Amino acid sequence: MKNIGFLLTLVTGGTRKRNLKVLLVLVGTFVFLSTLYSVLFHWLMAREGQRHSWATGVYWTMVTMTTLGFGDITFHSDAGRIFSVIVLLSGTVFLLILLPFSFIQFVFIPWMAYREAGRAPRQLAPKTAGHVVLTQVGPIEDALIRRADLAGVPYVLMVGDLSEALKLHDRGYSVMVGNLDDPKSYVNARVDQAALVAATRTDVTNANTAFTVREVAPNVPLVATASKQASVDNLTLAGADAVLLLGDMLGAAMAARALASDGSSHQIGEFAGMRIAEARVVSPLLAGKSLVDAQLHSTIGVGVLGVWAKGQFQIAFPETILADGSVIILAGSDAELTAFDDRFALPGPPGEHSIVVGGGRVGRAAARALIEHGDTVKIIEQQRDRALDPELYVLGDAADVDVLVAAGLTDAASVLITTHDDDVNIYLALYCRRLRPDMRIVARANRDRNVSTLYRAGADDVLSYASTGSAAIWNHFRGDETLLIADGLQVFTTPVPAALVGKTLAESRLRKGTGCNVVAIVTDQTTVGNPSPTTELQAGQRLILIGDGDAEERFAERYHRRRLTLLPIENDETNEPAASH
Repeated sequence: MKNIGFLLTLVTGGTRKRNLKVLLVLVGTFVFLSTLYSVLFHWLMAREGQRHSWATGVYWTMVTMTTLGFGDITFHSDAGRIFSVIVLLSGTVFLLILLPFSFIQFVFIPWMAYREAGRAPRQLAPKTAGHVVLTQVGPIEDALIRRADLAGVPYVLMVGDLSEALKLHDRGYSVMVGNLDDPKSYVNARVDQAALVAATRTDVTNANTAFTVREVAPNVPLVATASKQASVDNLTLAGADAVLLLGDMLGAAMAARALASDGSSHQIGEFAGMRIAEARVVSPLLAGKSLVDAQLHSTIGVGVLGVWAKGQFQIAFPETILADGSVIILAGSDAELTAFDDRFALPGPPGEHSIVVGGGRVGRAAARALIEHGDTVKIIEQQRDRALDPELYVLGDAADVDVLVAAGLTDAASVLITTHDDDVNIYLALYCRRLRPDMRIVARANRDRNVSTLYRAGADDVLSYASTGSAAIWNHFRGDETLLIADGLQVFTTPVPAALVGKTLAESRLRKGTGCNVVAIVTDQTTVGNPSPTTELQAGQRLILIGDGDAEERFAERYHRRRLTLLPIENDETNEPAASH
């Protein structure tokens, strides 16, 4: 079939007519020269007294022009030999034009175009369904693609320019050539059968995309990002099911991390009826104790799913030590989380002072959240047109200690570094940590690969723009199956694997074998949170698990990709009760 498709390209295409005209001119010139040389051949041979047929004249002309030169027919005079040289040279030059032109224009170029069309198609297969349609590539889309690949969800990236599409294909992306403002492109992308359309370009382009998609597929889920609050209504009217102000979301999340110093729980999601929250360890009743000694589940009922420490997530084990300043992930009901706050949250001083570096969308959103909480805030901004309010802004470079002091560095409880340049954020995290070792530093990472670097630079908390954006889009798309909590950490649900049916949680060794921890077990419409280690797993139940991307990958590899066979665990030890029990 591929060869048939290639042959079709030899006789179709917009430039084929023009090339055929050029070819006809070259062939006509070749016939004219061959005829002229045959006539001259007879005339010169007659002068030498030789007689040959017209067929012999054509034969000699072809043999000489193609440089075969058999030598069976030769001239004896100088004029004849000079004529032979002229025929030979002109034939050689002409064939060097005619043959390469014919090969390149009618074989090589169509073959290359056919190959490129395979690398960057203009339409998807008719049976394509359940895929995610992306409108550009960037940090958010890269994180979303990784999430989709892990979940086994196909995607396609629509690119208007063929050369750009080929470059992206060579970088490993699944691409399709199509203009975002052309309804036919979405028809070719099988958008009516797609699971999600993610419009993540500018607000104006996203509105055009949403409106165009709705012409083709009125019911396909469509999520759009927006940079301005004023764009939300327009995007909604254009057809977006959800509009995400990612800058505001990230700023609010950074402010929440800065406000977590009192040790109270902050809900970060809800999954299958369970409240998922995070809390910083500040109370002396928790700091330095192991989970088994803290007895959170037995006394309050809340479950501890894991612990964040300097950007590293660890599954909660009974012997896990709750270090001062670490962040624990909790699961429980509203009442259980309230009981946790009543016992372990410390009353913080009212009206703490915070510094926000960067007056962009993220910085302004963070400042608003801090002010609503009752904190005083100073925003350091270099662009004069942004720093309009002298009560709120300090104009200058945050790398200048005088600017930091003017912003209140001496008394600040926290600094939020929100610029869109990761190099600058790393530099400022190092600088602020040296100036104030006791100050809380919350930093923004625009690319996931810089998260660990920012932690090493001295940040207490790092939030990735890519992970926050992709998590928001994914949670809207697959919120009933996966809840992304933070960078690389997610809660997900899966049927009980056949290899675990009849085993208890303790016997399953899920934590030791995969790194996933059980949050709850769902049976029909009943959700049992923080199940006992002696709970027996049964067919038809669903597990709610928490783990990072590697843990989920190991779970899928262990139970789903290898015919549900339970693999042996090296250096296996006796399973201990889950830390949350």
